[in-house]
Amino acid sequence: MGTRRLRFQSFFLISFYLILIGFDSMLVSGQCQINQRSILIQLKNKLQFDSSLSTKLVSWNPNATDCCAWGGVTCSSSGQVIGLDLSNETIYVGIDDSSVLFKLKNLESLNLAANNFNFSQIPSRFGSFASLKYLNLSNSLFSGQIPGELSQLKMLEVLDLSSLFPYGTRSLRLENPNLAMLVQNLTRLRGLYLDTVNLSTQNSNWCQSLSSSLPDLEVLSLLECQLSGPLDESLEKLQSLSVIRLAINNLSAPVPDFFADLKNLTILNLGSCNLLGTFPSKVLQLQKLQILDLALNENLSGYLPDFPINGSLKSLVLSHTNFSGGIPKSIGNLKNLSRIDLWNSRFSGRIRKSIQNLTQLEYIDLSSNNFVGQIPSFQMCKNLIHVDLSRNNLSGSGYLSSIDTERKISKENCGEQKWNLFVFLQYEIRKHHYCRQLFW
Repeated sequence: MGTRRLRFQSFFLISFYLILIGFDSMLVSGQCQINQRSILIQLKNKLQFDSSLSTKLVSWNPNATDCCAWGGVTCSSSGQVIGLDLSNETIYVGIDDSSVLFKLKNLESLNLAANNFNFSQIPSRFGSFASLKYLNLSNSLFSGQIPGELSQLKMLEVLDLSSLFPYGTRSLRLENPNLAMLVQNLTRLRGLYLDTVNLSTQNSNWCQSLSSSLPDLEVLSLLECQLSGPLDESLEKLQSLSVIRLAINNLSAPVPDFFADLKNLTILNLGSCNLLGTFPSKVLQLQKLQILDLALNENLSGYLPDFPINGSLKSLVLSHTNFSGGIPKSIGNLKNLSRIDLWNSRFSGRIRKSIQNLTQLEYIDLSSNNFVGQIPSFQMCKNLIHVDLSRNNLSGSGYLSSIDTERKISKENCGEQKWNLFVFLQYEIRKHHYCRQLFW
């Protein structure tokens, strides 16, 4: 009797389990839940985009059962859509506050970068994604005031509202709410990208706003945001900072000494900021620093210190500054250096022979300085594609023969760019163009 009862119970449990599996299969198609698939199909039908250029949305086949396999879609183990990447899909209509997109309540990552929303406003309902960690709306031609609802994204780790180009009155702007109000609840933020967003109404407290709310910030990118200085010492609290891009802002202030205490700094771009005073040379000795760009700060003084052994520096751009002094012998320690641009500054002395041992060097411009002596050999620099040593007091041209003779060399033609090596010596004609510089 007991055995019969046990068999009956086992049969009942197995039957109930099979019923659950069958019920679950009604909810889940492959890995994709049916309601999630329905939302995505509705979203595709509402979006207007160029199907001939699309690589993701065109793969959303309504007859396919597993939406988790569609381009740009990421699902959780339970079949919920948690990631959506529709970047560069030529979308131009279909994202507003009424969009079915906002029914994807479990989104953790959303990327709509490089689309064309025709200068429409950012929908305020983006602030309703309670689980969102990554939001990228960059280069998508959104316009107007950034909605304050974005400050509700308390789980957010990366916010990218940047644009490569400013669009005047059509640029995104932060007025009300201002920067402080936007970031006050985003305490988990590690990356903030607001390039060309109009921040002109922010007072000089913008540094304090960031340092008080974003303790774990690693990337700060505010290129061409119409910010004003000074650079407040409160930024020193952000010891996790790895990337600082503040180029093309009228800071009109010195670079604080505490920048040399940011031990995790890998990229520092302060080009065209109207910087004043003397640049703290210890910044150049930071072991992790890879890119330093201070170009177009004609009132900024400084000098090159002794570089550490096995320094990480890859790009050193000090063109059109008031830097002076010589190139130290320790330049040879920078084994990863691929670009050095000191054009139109006040450097002097001899070009150190140790520079010829920089085997990764691709671009060198020392023109319009006061260098003297012999031109070093670049025989070891097999990757060179640009050399400009013009408007100095250098002698010798033997280094030309030391460069791979299979490379084509042109000293005059700057138009067709059919050569691999571009060399200027003492030529007074300099064809130098100032396009809008896409800083690192």
